[in-house]
Amino acid sequence: MNETAALLLRRAVRRTQEATRERTATGRGPEDADDVAGTFSTDGALGFDPLPLLRALYEAGSRAVVIGQVAGIMHGSTDLTGDLDLLWDGSPEEGRALREALAATGCTTLPALDRPQVEYRVPGVSGDLCTPALPWGDMDVLSCLPRAVSTRDPEGFAIRYVDLDDLIRMRRALGRPKDLRRAAELEALRP
Repeated sequence: MNETAALLLRRAVRRTQEATRERTATGRGPEDADDVAGTFSTDGALGFDPLPLLRALYEAGSRAVVIGQVAGIMHGSTDLTGDLDLLWDGSPEEGRALREALAATGCTTLPALDRPQVEYRVPGVSGDLCTPALPWGDMDVLSCLPRAVSTRDPEGFAIRYVDLDDLIRMRRALGRPKDLRRAAELEALRP
């Protein structure tokens, strides 16, 4: 396990905070995300910092996997984001770990985890908690969980994130303009 992906994420968090320092809130949430710029163009980018939640997930023993643009950043993408999406297996044990991590990071309204996709919000970050029951076209998303890779943050906690090939397949399955552009960027980053 190396630290490169965690360092890329830390740099992106700093870049996001610098880029949004003078931006004022507009009331635009993730549902208002631009199909090109994504959630970076929403208020989610203001004060964006997923690291406390990622640390809490590790401390709670969660096996949730970072997906979406945060995973893209961890693989080398330069596009910034304003949300943190996670894939989890939908099990009661993992649900308890997710709730523990959310509560530890200030979530005042814990989401009901009985649907394939639910939103969450904690200070510094919001996003979606997705299970394999969420439709991903013909992609078997459950198989992404055991193939996830890990990085070690300089502060000593591990972050699990989706494998590069799986992330590219997810992007293509979603098919939005930003996803297709980001899939092409990720393909160019392959070693």
